[in-house]
Amino acid sequence: MYHPRIVDAQLTSLLEAVGAVVLEGPKACGKTRTALEVARSVVRLDVDANARQAAAIDPSLILEGEVPRLIDEWQLEPQVWNHVRRAVDDRGSTGQFILTGSAVPSDDVTRHTGAGRFARLMLRPMSLHESGHSTGAISLAAIMEGEPSRAVDPGLDLREIARRVVMGGWPGLVGAAPEQAALAVRAYVDEVRRTDIQRLEGVAHDPERVLQLMRSLARNVATMTGIATMAKDIAGTERPIDEDTAYRYHDALSRLMVIEDQPAWAPHLRSRSRVRVSPKRHFIDPSLAAAVMRVTPERLLDDLNLLGLLFESMVIRDLRVYAQAQDAQVLHYKDNTGLEVDAIVERADGAWGAFEVKLGTTYVEEAARSLRAFVERVDTTKCGPPRALAVITGFGLGYTREDGIRVIPIGAMRA
Repeated sequence: MYHPRIVDAQLTSLLEAVGAVVLEGPKACGKTRTALEVARSVVRLDVDANARQAAAIDPSLILEGEVPRLIDEWQLEPQVWNHVRRAVDDRGSTGQFILTGSAVPSDDVTRHTGAGRFARLMLRPMSLHESGHSTGAISLAAIMEGEPSRAVDPGLDLREIARRVVMGGWPGLVGAAPEQAALAVRAYVDEVRRTDIQRLEGVAHDPERVLQLMRSLARNVATMTGIATMAKDIAGTERPIDEDTAYRYHDALSRLMVIEDQPAWAPHLRSRSRVRVSPKRHFIDPSLAAAVMRVTPERLLDDLNLLGLLFESMVIRDLRVYAQAQDAQVLHYKDNTGLEVDAIVERADGAWGAFEVKLGTTYVEEAARSLRAFVERVDTTKCGPPRALAVITGFGLGYTREDGIRVIPIGAMRA
């Protein structure tokens, strides 16, 4: 059964606008299944040895077929890129190809010739709304337009949130038992460190040291910890890692779309505070961090601080999915005084909103004070006033406070 995705409409629109769409995302996030909803023919380079051989000899051989034609895992034969570009030019029509890939090939001059012919679309693991664990009562797009929002308690509790963190947003695990899902995600991590990195061009690696870095990333999820600091963190182990190696492995995990750092927002400020520009660390899905640390839902319930960090990472995943639907990005803010905001959603037209993330409702007032202080510090004559200020919680009611700050349970959000 196909689980409808938020990018479905974006994919259809892009195929009407350009000759080829590159649908990117981590493996097992549903790229092929999503593309097959609109593709009229397909060639799968990851499972079809004959197609791989043909693509290596003459890539144009695999381009013939009804359009849109899906070329699955195209990065396994990177020369396909130029042949698709040439076919798009020769045919002069939109909607010719969908290229899916779970790794980003190293940059070279041939891959810079896609301007005007290719559009890129990111598919992440499913948000709670896509997996059926959010009521969708509150729309991010609507609150960014200032529309009122309210929601009854969607019914999530700490135990269910811990399950959602450990199971993640993987389409193939919808309906699985938490224990089975945890084993599957651990196997995913093992495959990444043992095999997937090796397949990237020019990346020699030690699987055990990759695991060490991934564990450090997991311990520092939702923080601004630098790669050099993580290398020092690992240095105390039996098999330390040097800084250059740590950066190389981090880049490889980014190319595999296993991790996705959250960039900093740098607005004009009224004060003399200085904005910190380091990104926050996140796996593309919080279940990967849980798998690396081998934590179960029960263990997370015994460590609410860790659950809070992984919950924040899950919220960032969902916000990224919802924000992409309105051509927006998800950033964060922190300055040298320690004032920070967990998520800034900024649209391409400059409209922005600020969101604090709190697992429970106890800290809503504290988060609201932080948001008010933040807005006072931002020079809104330069970037305009915020379209939304909100505290995203794990559970509870959705409502708007007297100061205009919204309280939104994550189990009520949608795009």
